[in-house]
Amino acid sequence: MTHKVFIRRLKLTDFRNYAGLSLALDARHVVLTGENGAGKTNLMEAVSFLSPGRGLRRAVLADVSRVEAAGGFSIFSEIEGMEGDVEIGTGTESDEETMVRRLRINGTTVKSVDELTDHLRVLWLTPSMDGLFTGSSSDRRRFLDRLVLSLDPAHGRRASDFERAMRSRNKLLAEGRFDPSWLSGIERQMAGLGVAMTMARREMMGLLRGLHDPGVGVGSFPSAELALSGFMDGEDMQSPAIELEDRYAEMLAAGRYRDAAAGRTLDGPHRADLLVRHIEKNMDAERCSTGEQKALLVGLILAHARLVATMTGHAPILLLDEIAAHLDENRRAALFDRIDALGGQAFMTGTDRSMFSALGERAQFITIRDGTASA
Repeated sequence: MTHKVFIRRLKLTDFRNYAGLSLALDARHVVLTGENGAGKTNLMEAVSFLSPGRGLRRAVLADVSRVEAAGGFSIFSEIEGMEGDVEIGTGTESDEETMVRRLRINGTTVKSVDELTDHLRVLWLTPSMDGLFTGSSSDRRRFLDRLVLSLDPAHGRRASDFERAMRSRNKLLAEGRFDPSWLSGIERQMAGLGVAMTMARREMMGLLRGLHDPGVGVGSFPSAELALSGFMDGEDMQSPAIELEDRYAEMLAAGRYRDAAAGRTLDGPHRADLLVRHIEKNMDAERCSTGEQKALLVGLILAHARLVATMTGHAPILLLDEIAAHLDENRRAALFDRIDALGGQAFMTGTDRSMFSALGERAQFITIRDGTASA
């Protein structure tokens, strides 16, 4: 039995099309309905800022503030969190002509947004993710890294530190500065970070694989088999980390002149790709129909939410944008039952309230109109 984490109050100021909004919520799911462009996704994006990162749209902070606003935006929330009641406030302000994000927890300014994961985990599924399996490998890497971040907040810092070190190496190579001591030091740093990133990704995939029961996807949402390719494919990740780091450092050293000619580093976790396979059909996801791909993605998000609940003892908050649009009545009902069984609070959007009728009293229904909300 997981502990239910939920938002009981949400207040927005100058966020997207909301000049000001205050919502009183309870532990039930939240269904946001209204016409396209009314602000349903904007409201869910605000909730996504209660987790580390740039939100579900990965927007530039300056673009999030309401167009007519003189300053930045602010989000305030009261949450029944993983460690009890908590007040979380975040927003932006100008710092030497640059927009920066600030975070306060229970009235105290905190230095790292990673502290948000002590109080809640937020997962999301948006229509922009529908092309995940046929899109670029960078989109799939970003998706996998979001899964990892939900259980390992340090993964984001490792990734950013790796990118910083790689840029330094690329710059040295581009300038023809092949100083072995400088390059070896950077490459050793990249090796430690790159192997740690790869091990964290593979561990996440192993945990998701451990949740799979044969046939569990039949009749509702299919199960996905995950694999990683493009970096250290043939390596036994059970080997000591120091051995893996040595091999990657040697790989980087051997590829210096090739990478200099290419203008970029050609070996590393930034080149990996997430491979997804429909287990019940024994078919690569990219070859499945559009409907099957959507069902696979939904099943993967639900499996990940279940994993987070199992590993932390606290069900995540789910943000499911236009989730019911392409599902028939039976599959919608099955989806709502699966969401409810997770034990957390879910925010869902749609243009037609009737599509969510199977939720009944399990949901709080809110109508969104041009930046306003009403029950």
